[in-house]
Amino acid sequence: MKRLIPLVVLCAALCGCGKVIPADDEVAVVPLPERVAKGQGTFLLTASTEAVLLSGDDSLACVTGALDPVLEPVFGQGLRVRHADVPLDGALNISCDAAMPADGYRLEITPGRAEIVAGSAAGAFYAVQTLRQLIPAAAYGAANVRAVELPVVTIEDKPCLGYRGMMLDVCRHFFTVDEVKEALDIMALHKLNVFHWHLTDDQGWRIEIKKYPKLTEVGSVRSRTLIGRDPGGEYDENCKFDETPYGGYYTQDEIRDIVDYAAKRFITVIPEIEFPGHAVGALASYPWLGCTGEQYEVRQTWDIDDRVFCIGKETTFEFIEGVLEEVVGLFPSEYIHIGGDECPTVMWEKCPHCKARMKAEGLRRPRQLQNYATARVEKFLNARGRRLIGWDEILEGDVTPTATIMSWRGAKGGIEAARQGNHAIMAPTTNCYLDYYQTRDTAREPLAIGGYLPVEKVYELDPYEQLTPAEQACILGVQANLWTEYIATWPHAEYMLLPRLSALAEVGWSLDRKDGMEKAYCCFNSNARDFARFGQLLLNNGQWDGQQLISPAYLAEATSPDTRLVYKDLGKPNHCYGFQYWILDYKGMKIPYMRGILGQYVFTLPEKNAVIVRLGHKRSDTYTADQHYPDDINTWLDAAMDLLQ
Repeated sequence: MKRLIPLVVLCAALCGCGKVIPADDEVAVVPLPERVAKGQGTFLLTASTEAVLLSGDDSLACVTGALDPVLEPVFGQGLRVRHADVPLDGALNISCDAAMPADGYRLEITPGRAEIVAGSAAGAFYAVQTLRQLIPAAAYGAANVRAVELPVVTIEDKPCLGYRGMMLDVCRHFFTVDEVKEALDIMALHKLNVFHWHLTDDQGWRIEIKKYPKLTEVGSVRSRTLIGRDPGGEYDENCKFDETPYGGYYTQDEIRDIVDYAAKRFITVIPEIEFPGHAVGALASYPWLGCTGEQYEVRQTWDIDDRVFCIGKETTFEFIEGVLEEVVGLFPSEYIHIGGDECPTVMWEKCPHCKARMKAEGLRRPRQLQNYATARVEKFLNARGRRLIGWDEILEGDVTPTATIMSWRGAKGGIEAARQGNHAIMAPTTNCYLDYYQTRDTAREPLAIGGYLPVEKVYELDPYEQLTPAEQACILGVQANLWTEYIATWPHAEYMLLPRLSALAEVGWSLDRKDGMEKAYCCFNSNARDFARFGQLLLNNGQWDGQQLISPAYLAEATSPDTRLVYKDLGKPNHCYGFQYWILDYKGMKIPYMRGILGQYVFTLPEKNAVIVRLGHKRSDTYTADQHYPDDINTWLDAAMDLLQ
């Protein structure tokens, strides 16, 4: 009898116990690839599938490692990696071709094998991000998975813009090392490649500088934080505060860890050290940096502060150079961001040191002190092989031709910079400020700074608008910005980032293939539904700010391959673009639903094993300011329920 046991085990293995998760019907990838050619059949990805490296490039290890967090929940392990001289059947083969664009790739999946050929390890990494999105959403959370089908397809792709960035403000509210890494993971999935890290401001100094320890001992902690909004706009006695000290900073070891984590995802980290404005965190630590020498507290409220670095004192430049000396040692990025925005001249106009500096340098206006200071800092950075980025205020006066402008007050600054030959990055409030409300129904949204920026407005960004082909060459790329005055937790930050960051990624990667805004936007909207299902993993399985808004059971049913879909209209449907979930009272039933940006609604009914989709065709189909669903939704649901009988 004992001799039969190995045979029984072998037979069970050969029978292939476990589920095979079928491939999705559509090849839906965000951002949109340059070319997609779908074929017939599928490739089986299993726990025994190997990643075969056909190159000696050590950085390819980062490429295969990017699949592990995706496959481990499915198979309980990542891919086994081996080297070989020729592609192998049944494997994921990865190689580099120097003749291809460095960030370009070709992903070819056949029934017998999958192959990635890229211009560099970065291109191969981007191919893996595409491959991740081809794994069917039903594989996540499924038990006893033996294999996952991938569609037979050839995808050829490369980015349009070289700079595809996201800025995170950690000064107004601090985020942990792990939360910053989550931000980097979200960026990597979207093929974004620059993390702009806003590290110093009036409300907190967040980077350890060993030469100036009080920057973190004093400058990283404010005594209290404003609760909600300033009701009168004056920060007067009507304001409410939490009366709780708030702080946090990153040690230099933690910064090195994050920079390394980003590099393994082919993301460059650009630090921002504010100078000469937004300086109260530094001035509270070292009062001699200000014009008056007065002892300040770290700012407890938001908005702009008149208390800035004194440009008249030489000790100010000794300080900023000492800080930047340590910064360039921590960050290998080509660029260092020095802020330069929102710097009032009120203190300079009264300061004898600043007046003396103006006289000595032949400056006619106090604003020129900022140009003088920026040029000095840029010279310091250039001597260390680095380049300077500043917000578009540094254009106000003489700006060096080598400075890079980050245009935030609309596109005007970027256009002006490009026309005079400066490099520019487009990050205008009109399209890129993700701290703005996502809908006009602000009463039902988490608190935000104001404004209104729907996902379609992000997608409409044209960084080349009003520029000639020669001037367009000065535009390095685009960037989304997340300021955090009213964003105190990481789940809230994720909510504000997604799905709008997907639209920004689409602009940065796929700008050159947006042939007709309406057609391209519909394609983006359709592809993003499948991407949104995968994004549920990023959104903590239906949790927001510690609350379970959508039950795991609902999420599982909504993405189940066995779920029935009932469509209002015939033909191929537009898909709902999700991430914003609500609850509808319908005849005593609590029905969770997703609201789409073009008027679509997706209602989930686990008890009926069904998902009901109402298609939208124009903006007027969407919710009004005081509701999240059309007036006729109950009548429409009655008809849909009849179809389920």
